[in-house]
Amino acid sequence: MTVTSRLRRPLFALSLLLLVAAASVAVFGWREYRSFADRPLELDPTQPAVVELQPGEGFRQLLRRLRAVGIDDGHDLMWHALVRELGLTTRLQVGEYAIEPGMTPRQVLGRIGRGEVIQYRFTIIEGWNFRELRDALARNEVLQRSIDALTDDELMRAVGADGLAPEGRFLPETYQFSRGTSDLELLRRARQAMDAALVEAWQRRADGLPLRSADEALILASIIEKETGVAGERREIAGVFVRRLKLGMRLQTDPTVIYGIGADFDGNLTRAHLQADTPWNTYVRGGLPPTPIAMPGRAAIEAAVDPAPGDTLYFVARGDGSHVFSRSLDEHNRAVRRYQLGLR
Repeated sequence: MTVTSRLRRPLFALSLLLLVAAASVAVFGWREYRSFADRPLELDPTQPAVVELQPGEGFRQLLRRLRAVGIDDGHDLMWHALVRELGLTTRLQVGEYAIEPGMTPRQVLGRIGRGEVIQYRFTIIEGWNFRELRDALARNEVLQRSIDALTDDELMRAVGADGLAPEGRFLPETYQFSRGTSDLELLRRARQAMDAALVEAWQRRADGLPLRSADEALILASIIEKETGVAGERREIAGVFVRRLKLGMRLQTDPTVIYGIGADFDGNLTRAHLQADTPWNTYVRGGLPPTPIAMPGRAAIEAAVDPAPGDTLYFVARGDGSHVFSRSLDEHNRAVRRYQLGLR
């Protein structure tokens, strides 16, 4: 055996030993990595964490935020390996994310890669007027405020409805949005939703309505919305108003008078109010008022274009939210004495 042969044998054995050791380390490392990637994070179950990735930021900033909310699991190298495995190195989406107890690192990065940001909710209440809607938007702590300095006319131009009065033009619904959304963006969505609901309802309108346009249906729907919150009464109240319009009778509805008074109304509707000549006072002016008086919901819009048949021309509140409907003025006056004046 030559000297070279004698030297090769221990070198080969050493190389083999190093290769086995390296393989063992790789297998161990791979097992540790897999365990890290799919092991639930150690988080306080009573305190869901929130992290935010802002425009221009990448994985380094995200990892720093994860550490800041108490996620100490895994070495940075493992997080970097996981983001590469998932192909998210350049695909992390900006936004605000909830990291919930029980989630794994793989689930956390997957959520951020898919852009599953926290969703907030803003509800436009049926029957709100536009002033109340603006006030509610101003109180919201998540929406970005951008309309405070805008007049109503400027705001309507900004939402793509130049020349329209804002009253009634935003559909009462619950709208989901993420942090960074502006109040103007939300109003655009609500206006588009109202336009769509109104077009759909107008296409299905009943024959013979004394309404010339979908806008007039919207005005009538807003009055119906303010007159009752009882679902089963909306179409019947719509029927009363439609028959009055056909007969040339004044609508004589209190909510229109109150709307004409505006912010000065103190809750006490007087005879002087009923006699005051404003564009919305349907006691002194015939036909529909010039604009809606509130934000009607879908049910009120449907009632306006599909009123219940019948021959009633009057109604009066019972005091429990419902109404008594009458065919004649004498019958109506008896109901008023009973339910409004407390007389038998």
